Amino acid sequence: MTKIILHGCFGQMGQAIQKMAGKTEGFEFAAGVDAKPEAGIAHFPVFGKLDDCSAGADAVIDFSAAAAVPGLIGWCLEKNLPLVLCTTGLTDETEAAVRRASEKLPIFKSANMSLGINFMVSLLERASVVLGAEGFDIEIIEKHHNKKLDAPSGTALMLAGAMNSGGQYTYAMDRSQRKQKRPANEIGFSSVRGGTIVGEHSVIFAGQDEVIEISHTAFSKDVYAVGALKAAEFISRQPPGLYDMRDLIMKK
Repeated sequence: MTKIILHGCFGQMGQAIQKMAGKTEGFEFAAGVDAKPEAGIAHFPVFGKLDDCSAGADAVIDFSAAAAVPGLIGWCLEKNLPLVLCTTGLTDETEAAVRRASEKLPIFKSANMSLGINFMVSLLERASVVLGAEGFDIEIIEKHHNKKLDAPSGTALMLAGAMNSGGQYTYAMDRSQRKQKRPANEIGFSSVRGGTIVGEHSVIFAGQDEVIEISHTAFSKDVYAVGALKAAEFISRQPPGLYDMRDLIMKK
């Protein structure tokens, strides 16, 4: 049985994780933390602040807000609690704090908890080597619901990073003020925000007279909830270090 503290328990993903855990054996919620503890009903204790939570657990799953992550890292270090960090839009300073904390704690960090997206990453690593050498232009289009705060999405940046491990590409987030030909060594990003779109990511390789597109669509948040629960079970058994979905997949 993996006991979990759910940070951001009444957010959309927090609710999805609760629902999925109810359908999956081997998980129990020790407590939840949410900035608005009155916002929902849970079958476990819910606290408005981390400092008020004294529950014991095997791991923390975080789907909160970027501003809350530095405090969460410090709290996990104090409690010696493994962390599944799913919040995106982190500052460079917070990213550095995560890396430092992983020297003392097992931390599982992924911009996207979907198995399909992480398989897509492996496809893009290969495609970018082959098609990039042939001069194909690369564009990323991502679509999310109208409540998402960051753009481009953390997943879009993760996909770009898979194709840019050597730092050969620059990123174009906004071309509205630029009147020039598209550079060859560029990855362009387009972000769509609207309605209740769960998550769509497409990577376009545009070459001479041909286009290849690799896409992933999430039809519900359940795919992310399943991944987060599996990550919690995995990270609770690991030594200090920084882990991601690839580590979990390779352990199978």
